[in-house]
Amino acid sequence: METSANGLRVLVTAGGAGIGRVIARTFADHGARVHVCDVDEKALKQGNLPYTVADVAKLADVERLFSDVERRLGGLDVLVNNAGIAGPTARVEDIRPEDWDRCIAVDLNGMFYCTRKAMPMIKAAGGGSIINLSSAAGRLAFPMRTPYSAAKWAVVGFTQSLAAEAGPEKVRVNCIQPGVVEGERIERVIEAKAKGLGVDKEEVRRRLLEGVSMHTTVTAQDIANMALFLASDAGKHISGQALSVCGGARYLV
Repeated sequence: METSANGLRVLVTAGGAGIGRVIARTFADHGARVHVCDVDEKALKQGNLPYTVADVAKLADVERLFSDVERRLGGLDVLVNNAGIAGPTARVEDIRPEDWDRCIAVDLNGMFYCTRKAMPMIKAAGGGSIINLSSAAGRLAFPMRTPYSAAKWAVVGFTQSLAAEAGPEKVRVNCIQPGVVEGERIERVIEAKAKGLGVDKEEVRRRLLEGVSMHTTVTAQDIANMALFLASDAGKHISGQALSVCGGARYLV
């Protein structure tokens, strides 16, 4: 199976740490020229890849980001819309509107801002791939996490509509729906959910994994492997899909 990324020009948003850093490094290790952005410059410096400090929820930052991409890569073949935040953990009546707005701004608006700049570049390259990060919360109910879940469900519609719109010009658009991904972020989510429910963190972890058929977490590398597959020749006829990498998640708590 051919999963080389040799020569591909790739942008990974929120590539300074976590899933984004692993995706960026995986593409680079398979021959791609990779540019990353993040709000955390310290984390970006540790990644040893060309970068732009940018908040994807800010139009001016996105404009500057794509100027850097054009200058440094000379075009674009692959966009990985990875940037996202967890948003608030609370019942809907207790969520502050500004916290809702910030979650939607990063998780959905930022994806639109980056895609509208990337699409002409990918079309000019003769086609390519856009990979959006949704979540298991984009296909399952996620109580006390409505802003995040709403954004991640919206990513699926955005993905499928873009795939239909850009398919004739050989742009493939898919989204990945990670399950419970190991790392600092899920630990923060578990802690917030435990506080909201008034239970121990280990009880929340047990409930989360009980809802997964394989009773397992997944890794950032699992997500990166799927992204590489979708962007490579191995995935050249896959578009408009929401692909779960979750160990068989059946429900979220």
